[in-house]
Amino acid sequence: MHLTLKDGTKIQGIPFGAECDAAGEVVFNTGMVGYPEAFTDPSYTGQILVLTYPLIGNYGIPQESARTTMPSALFESDRIHISGLIVSEYCQEHSHPQARETLSAWLTNANIPALQGIDTRALTQKLREKGTMLGRIEHTPSSKPFYDPNLHNLAQEVSCKKIITYSPSLQSKGTILVVDCGVKNAIIRNILMRGYRVLRVPWDVPVTLEQMEDVQGVLISNGPGDPIKAGKTIAFVKSIIEKKKKIPLLGICLGNQILALATGAKTYKLPYGHRSQNQPVMELSSKRAFVTTQNHGFAVRDKTLAKGWSVWFKNLNDATVEGIRHNRYPWISVQFHPEATPGPVDTQWVFNEFLDHIK
Repeated sequence: MHLTLKDGTKIQGIPFGAECDAAGEVVFNTGMVGYPEAFTDPSYTGQILVLTYPLIGNYGIPQESARTTMPSALFESDRIHISGLIVSEYCQEHSHPQARETLSAWLTNANIPALQGIDTRALTQKLREKGTMLGRIEHTPSSKPFYDPNLHNLAQEVSCKKIITYSPSLQSKGTILVVDCGVKNAIIRNILMRGYRVLRVPWDVPVTLEQMEDVQGVLISNGPGDPIKAGKTIAFVKSIIEKKKKIPLLGICLGNQILALATGAKTYKLPYGHRSQNQPVMELSSKRAFVTTQNHGFAVRDKTLAKGWSVWFKNLNDATVEGIRHNRYPWISVQFHPEATPGPVDTQWVFNEFLDHIK
């Protein structure tokens, strides 16, 4: 089997995982650990993931503990979302006491193909120089057009199909409406751990006015693809902003872009995106720097922000927008993942910043 890129490049590899073809956007992640969390992150929908860390699979796939009222702490959703996997070396024998199966078996059960024996350093350098490319993992060369996931509304594909309610273990302080554009379990856990009930709704927000009456805050989640495709989510956020009652808002990752679009700002596609656990950002007001987990391919154009809005965080590597906030009302968003999982938890205080606005 081999990886074929849209520019004509063909790279031979040794297959593991499922024996099938896959297509999507070829992206790279520089994280050293956390592949169970990364592969189950809905933000990777439609993407063939290249892991730059040289050895993958050495701790297998963990055994999930007994179900609780909280979402899983080991997986970020109920299934694998990557389209395919590319690694330098796959470790066939795991050595972790909590492992339940090998990475290859997990991928096989989910019908996800993978290739090893590929120079991921050279491939990553190519993607950094030429930008993210469309590609295919395939047995035999194909002449069919390359699949571009960003032409589709991926938020609709990964969102929940009905309203789901989660309750905290202690008495609830209030209700947070989470708009599910591909929400990670860790985001829901962070709200529950702070004592708030979660009302998780699909991306197009099919809620009644009666259901909204008990909502103290709205969180727009992370998710995959081009934010402009999630038109109904953008329209809902715009309606919240236009309400006389100023409900606190928090956007995370795709939610940051959706909030910006709802205010009239513009977004654009990054050359190769940010996908790692060591992205440095700076909060502009305090000049404090934080190390963050990120997974996104689009960003907000700072010069298009409307009057009354300002940049909250900036990336210290490329100066891209990493968060915005309103100068008067309780509306904030971040491009990075304050919930981490995997990665550093330096910015979990962002959840407190959001919930502190609730009276």
